[in-house]
Amino acid sequence: MAEPLAERMRPRTLDEYVGQQHLVGEGAVLRKMIDSGRISSFILWGPPGVGKTTIAQIIANKLDTPFYTLSAVTSGVKDVRDVIERAKSGRFFSSASPILFIDEIHRFSKSQQDSLLGAVERGIVTLIGATTENPSFEVIRPLLSRCQLYVLKSLEKDDLLALLERAINTDVELSKLKIVLKETGAMLRYSGGDARKLLNILELVVESESAEEIVITDELVEARLQQNPLAYDKDGEMHYDIISAFIKSIRGSDPDAALYWMARMIEGGEDPEFIARRLIISASEDIGLANPNALLLANAAFDAVMKIGWPEGRIPLAEAVVYLATSPKSNSAYMGIGAALETVKQTGNLPVPLHLRNAPTSLMKELGYSDGYKYSHDFPGNFVEQQYLPDRLLDTRFWHAQHSPSEEKLYQNMLRNWGDRFKD
Repeated sequence: MAEPLAERMRPRTLDEYVGQQHLVGEGAVLRKMIDSGRISSFILWGPPGVGKTTIAQIIANKLDTPFYTLSAVTSGVKDVRDVIERAKSGRFFSSASPILFIDEIHRFSKSQQDSLLGAVERGIVTLIGATTENPSFEVIRPLLSRCQLYVLKSLEKDDLLALLERAINTDVELSKLKIVLKETGAMLRYSGGDARKLLNILELVVESESAEEIVITDELVEARLQQNPLAYDKDGEMHYDIISAFIKSIRGSDPDAALYWMARMIEGGEDPEFIARRLIISASEDIGLANPNALLLANAAFDAVMKIGWPEGRIPLAEAVVYLATSPKSNSAYMGIGAALETVKQTGNLPVPLHLRNAPTSLMKELGYSDGYKYSHDFPGNFVEQQYLPDRLLDTRFWHAQHSPSEEKLYQNMLRNWGDRFKD
């Protein structure tokens, strides 16, 4: 079985590398470093498919030094320590430090990153990290301070077109076919500056055609991508479709569907932190007061993912997904704040009733600030009826209970306190 096109087209030298000339062009910082054979620790930050892993592999091919690779998706603290021990034992006194490449380093938890720190400080390994997330937020400060940071950019149109032409004309499989690039707009649009995605699209379209001459048009590309339901694009339309299906499955109380869509995101390389954030939003928006514990569990899942990293982080995420999907639902708080915000936009800065105003000075007291305010805890049941809204909005309702078992208790309490005002 042939390797995927993107892997077959991966550059082996800097001369074959496309894009990032500010880093690898003649006289640029990374080219100088690689040509000199003296590598210091650095982190490559950029979107998917712009050549971060390729740079690491070019370094591995060019330099005569041990090169170790770990993926933060599948590696834990033990794997890091094993590599560091191998690096220690395999290094001669005068030789250059072995290189440790960690792909998706932003997925390492703090404890995993801490396990690297000593080895980098003492020069046991030279670290090359790759990340799609801002290292300022995702990499611990002591580690970041010991690494140079290089930013990679999405590939430009000319880079992508050159890559397409090279693939069609030089790839061992595609060069056997007659391929005509009549239109490239759809391919460039769907790739989003991602070389790997662009080559995957080209391969998908070519493999779906059986004609002697394959004429690639925008219409053909769009049709073939729509027929490929397993495609997952973290930055494109499919990304938003799948996260939409995920949230709607939770809202619709279907834990099986919610787990399926989360699995699709995980397999597609989605950032676990993004999934965890969406769970917190769902717990607030869709479960809400029907089960206030949902927000606590979603927050706990987020914290767990940040602490333990990946792949174990999928377990607390799955627990939260099932709990949210099987919980009773209420969006009364979500609807309430929406209604309140709309009223504020329409009515502007209405004055605060005098008895609710703060009165830190004698002048303010003389003007009636705080005069007549009733302290709720001085009354039976810690409640006394008084006006809290501006005069213009007197008796306006924003929150309407949705009568789930948990929320019904809140509603009944409001009826006891306020009477007819809270009758729906």
